[in-house]
Amino acid sequence: MNRADPPGTDPAWLPPEAFRPLGARRTRIRGAGPLVETVRDEVADACARFGGEVVRDGSYDLLLEVTDGGLGEEGFAYARDGGTTTVSASGGRGLLYGLFHVVRLGEAAFTGTRAREVHRPAKVLRMLDHWDNVAVHPVMGQVERGYAGGSLFWRDGRARGEFGRVRAYGRLLAACGINAVSVNNVNVHGAEARLLTDRIGEVAAIAEALRPYGIRTHLSVTFAAPVLLGGPATADPLDEAVRGWWARAVDAVYETIPDFGGFVVKADSEGQPGPFTYGRGHADGANMLAAALAPYGGTVHWRAFVYDHRQDWRDRSTDRARAAYEHFAPLDGEFADNAVLQVKHGPMDFQVREPVSPLLGALPRTRVAVEVQATQEYTGQQRHVCWLGPMWSEVLGFRPEGEAGPSVGEAARDLVAVSNVGDDPFWTGHPLAQANLYTFGRLAWQPDADPHRVLDEWIGLTFPSAPERLVTGLRAVLAGSWRTYEKYTAPLGVGFMVQPGHHYGPSVDGYEYSPWGTYHFADRDGIGVDRSAATGTGYAAQYAKPWAEVYESAETCPDELLLFFHHVPYGHVLRSGKTVIQHIYDTHFEGVEEVEEARRVWAGLADLMEPARHARVAERYEEQLRGAREWRDQINSYFLRKSGVPDAYGRLIC
Repeated sequence: MNRADPPGTDPAWLPPEAFRPLGARRTRIRGAGPLVETVRDEVADACARFGGEVVRDGSYDLLLEVTDGGLGEEGFAYARDGGTTTVSASGGRGLLYGLFHVVRLGEAAFTGTRAREVHRPAKVLRMLDHWDNVAVHPVMGQVERGYAGGSLFWRDGRARGEFGRVRAYGRLLAACGINAVSVNNVNVHGAEARLLTDRIGEVAAIAEALRPYGIRTHLSVTFAAPVLLGGPATADPLDEAVRGWWARAVDAVYETIPDFGGFVVKADSEGQPGPFTYGRGHADGANMLAAALAPYGGTVHWRAFVYDHRQDWRDRSTDRARAAYEHFAPLDGEFADNAVLQVKHGPMDFQVREPVSPLLGALPRTRVAVEVQATQEYTGQQRHVCWLGPMWSEVLGFRPEGEAGPSVGEAARDLVAVSNVGDDPFWTGHPLAQANLYTFGRLAWQPDADPHRVLDEWIGLTFPSAPERLVTGLRAVLAGSWRTYEKYTAPLGVGFMVQPGHHYGPSVDGYEYSPWGTYHFADRDGIGVDRSAATGTGYAAQYAKPWAEVYESAETCPDELLLFFHHVPYGHVLRSGKTVIQHIYDTHFEGVEEVEEARRVWAGLADLMEPARHARVAERYEEQLRGAREWRDQINSYFLRKSGVPDAYGRLIC
């Protein structure tokens, strides 16, 4: 198998130079099977580049072996003693992950002595959902909420057939620990629906390209598939004819793709069909599909993103944030073992700041996947630098029951991200957005990992042998970029304030009078949504006691979430000593200043990397700065006009 990256494609965190320490050594490989052959090919390619050798006997610097060590399908052990580094695993997947561990360590893998370390992934499924359309959608295009060009898999109604690029993608994913990919949009349209049946061969070709790196392929399906694809005239999940139709469809899928992962389903959500049509519930629908998949070990990921998207903005008692909990918390324990309830990390929609969903603490008897969004729909759309590692780390470290209970990262069995990848030469559009994809994979493997250590890993792999000035510069522009983006956009957790439809750029009242339930309720006296139990929507009471009490009062609610939970006067004093209105002014000026500084730092790194990468990022920084200024000016002007309160420092606000 040729390890060369497809022509014109950025190697991302697997440039050839990252393999130099491995490729300069003598390596022995013991074991058999397809994934062991992938390991063998990787090592042989590195040795051909850098003068090392794959040996069958004699002395060696590195031993990669499959043993009966009880390490599980994906675990591996690493040790160094007597001048030899040893990676052992119980199977090919574990050996592949162990190989990439050696690559991450670089020269450190071959120096000193290391006691035996056992590495196992904390999450069973570490998965990317691609919102890719087979046929170009008239509104959403080839990739819904995609900001990195077209789809890797599909173009103009059919599979692209460029499987070298797909294989290279699988390699990148395996190197950061991702093991599953869903290849089409959760909003399943007509062309995508047929992937389940007469077009399953196209999915099989994608699966074949991903398989050498241990990536299992999943498919988004429509709940109405039997009706749309020539089966029964109903999709009632309790109808025996419908259940039989799904069983036969699944049989045919596994006959074509024996290692198929399963289905992703968006049902009774934003107009997608579901069991409500037939008077049935979510557990009825999910369990029907789970039963069809169970004989093959497949899973159904049932998304919990269900709410009323035709809300009356005049009705302040209806609260979109409450919806997922109200729909699914009462169903805890009713889902099959292979039915995964896929829950967005926050109660709204991937905002730059929102609380952790209370549903994540209300499902102790249900297999749960936490869903995050690597594609930057609400965080700059890969035109702005916004490294999301610290956000995801906060979510995974949150303890819904208080300090004595498990964290989200400990309780959830799976972790899923909406992919930020397309056919752009840099994979993610913005070269620095690669850090989000890498960080997701590593946090899915180890949710309690320090995200800043993961960022350093990404820097070390992507820029091997980087001088300290480059490392320092990359940390400077990435490490605080999420909080910088938060500063110049929607304040104190209130969310949205974006242009309707495409969601890029500011529009303070863009969704204020819409049916989507995304309101801030700013008036002349104050801003924010009252979600308290005492006087508001009652959302705060969905949390377990420690957090329900914290969020109930504006005096105890964390400042960064204040406007999500409370409607407060502009003169309300934050813990910083500033009023809400002065905080809004100050943070929006600060955010722009921080972008200006990041742009300056990036400009100073031009001599330390290839020109194309530097130029792409420099171009995006110009757009980020323009956008940050627009956000600053619209937000500050809006609230000056609403409140009539001037900036304490007399800065220009239009």
